[in-house]
Amino acid sequence: MSRVERNRIREEEKKHRTRLVRVRDFVVIFACLIGMFAYISSLSKITPEPEYVFAGGTSKDVPVYLIGLPLEEDAAEAEKTEEADEEAPAENAGEPSEENAGEALEEAGEEQQEEPSVKAAVVGTVVRGSSVKKLIGTRTVDGVLYCKVENTGLEGAVDLYMKAENLVPTTDMVVQETEVYVRTPVTIYAEQEGPAIGSFAAKGASLRVAGYDKLLEDGSVHKYKVEYQKDDETAEGFVYSKYITDTKEKADAVYNENGVYDKVKKDKYGFNLYGGKAKNLDYYPYERPAIEGNEFCADARAMYLNCAAAANPDNYIDLIEKTDCNAVVVDIKDGVLAWPAATAKEWSPKSYKTAYTSRKKYKKGIDKLKDTGVYMIGRIVVFNDPIYAKDHPEDCIKYGGQSTWPSAFSRDVWEYNVRLAQEAVEEFGFNEIQFDYVRFPENAYEMSKSGAAKFRNVYGEEKGQAIQNFCFYAADQIHEAGAYFSVDVFGECAYGYMTAYGQYWPGISNIVDAISAMPYTDHMGGGETWKNPYGTMKAWAKKAQKRQEYLEHPAAARTWITGYNTPYWAPTENYGEKELRAQIKGLTDAGLTGGFIPWNVNNDLGKYKQYKNIWNKD
Repeated sequence: MSRVERNRIREEEKKHRTRLVRVRDFVVIFACLIGMFAYISSLSKITPEPEYVFAGGTSKDVPVYLIGLPLEEDAAEAEKTEEADEEAPAENAGEPSEENAGEALEEAGEEQQEEPSVKAAVVGTVVRGSSVKKLIGTRTVDGVLYCKVENTGLEGAVDLYMKAENLVPTTDMVVQETEVYVRTPVTIYAEQEGPAIGSFAAKGASLRVAGYDKLLEDGSVHKYKVEYQKDDETAEGFVYSKYITDTKEKADAVYNENGVYDKVKKDKYGFNLYGGKAKNLDYYPYERPAIEGNEFCADARAMYLNCAAAANPDNYIDLIEKTDCNAVVVDIKDGVLAWPAATAKEWSPKSYKTAYTSRKKYKKGIDKLKDTGVYMIGRIVVFNDPIYAKDHPEDCIKYGGQSTWPSAFSRDVWEYNVRLAQEAVEEFGFNEIQFDYVRFPENAYEMSKSGAAKFRNVYGEEKGQAIQNFCFYAADQIHEAGAYFSVDVFGECAYGYMTAYGQYWPGISNIVDAISAMPYTDHMGGGETWKNPYGTMKAWAKKAQKRQEYLEHPAAARTWITGYNTPYWAPTENYGEKELRAQIKGLTDAGLTGGFIPWNVNNDLGKYKQYKNIWNKD
């Protein structure tokens, strides 16, 4: 064989071997592909593990459904449908039969045929935010997709379903409201926690929901994060959900349970006092808390101590321990601040610098009083604050060239006093905070009538609305600090009209834990009313009790009584135990049983000893 022939044969063998290698490689690759497809196919037949998800929705309760044949009340209609099916088999060809109409899909997420003969009935609810087990199996009824679930807390072995839209993967998604409406005028907070004020929303306002802070145990939202219009921009803040509702119609409606609105709309003065109208206030019941470890004093036999007495309380403690006195009202701020509070350092430096005594001495006195076991009430004079006015004239009513009375419309004044209250609760452990001078000045009528006063009314509120809105704000923040909340009012506001300075009894009693009126016998009525302490007090208390009865849950009526010689401008009547007991009896005989506080601005120890037996139980 020639060399050329041998070379040709070698080339042919080489090409053949190459073809064999290629075939072998193809077979291997093909076998691998077959194996891979088989593996993927086997995976698709594995039943996935049930998925834990969260119940979400637009309300605190999320419905759970039972899906089955028509309900009994629809049986007749179902029979008609069956008869129609029998008469027209051609038209109904291909539709699911009764036997297979309720069969679940084999795999979750697979598209399902409509089930016209099946209905979804609510059989219970789960609390929004609850974790539920999402099983394999979905059904579609009336165009709505339902998923099979377990772990709903409902008994029974039947299959239960929830709407697919109500099952979400994270707790951030459980609140599904997109818009809410203001039922009760509401403060919009700048931050998720704390008293910082961002804005205000009036009744009926619409707010877009941007989130929430937390869910309460019943599935309701604590605070919504909302978007609102601020100047020319959209801002974000937080509102308490208890003041919110889900429709504009509910938000605009007036609350009239117990006929309260029918009563208050008739309460008005003979002419315009410029305080606003009672019917424009909110009377939806305010839910008052029971604070753990702090029992509210519903029947107080209280003693009042100013800053000086609070810092040096030994002689007063001797009286407390010898009587049944069970509560003490102690000044925190009445013009002068009791101690150099950190809040004042930031908000009112002049108040901080002019504080009556040191924190150490004030705390020592407070601790001594607390050691007696009395219920401690810290008193703060709010809007009559000339020292704060020097720091912030921009927050004050401007009238006649003066700016000495911080305006009840000013949110900075609100925030300063509430922050001070919170600091006092935290630092000294007060059981309750009492706000005094929660009003506009006595000459607010003349100011308003003149048209010359600048009230700093940013949100277009009536005076009475500003006072009530402040009470809502203060109550919420003081309650969260762990204390109860009370407000002092003039006796006049029980007379059945909105006062010129913005106080109206039912509008305040509806919110606070205790309302403390000041019907001093030398202030009420005409003539020498101070000579008849029982009659004067009872006549006033009957009016106050009538206003209390407007409300389903009024505040405790804890009343200031005259604890000084009268009249205050030229004393002629010595007020001792007899006169104070007469006032207390006038209150209780008229139905006001929330207790009493004798007012004596100087805390005259001799006077207190003179009528000390009034604090004893009968």
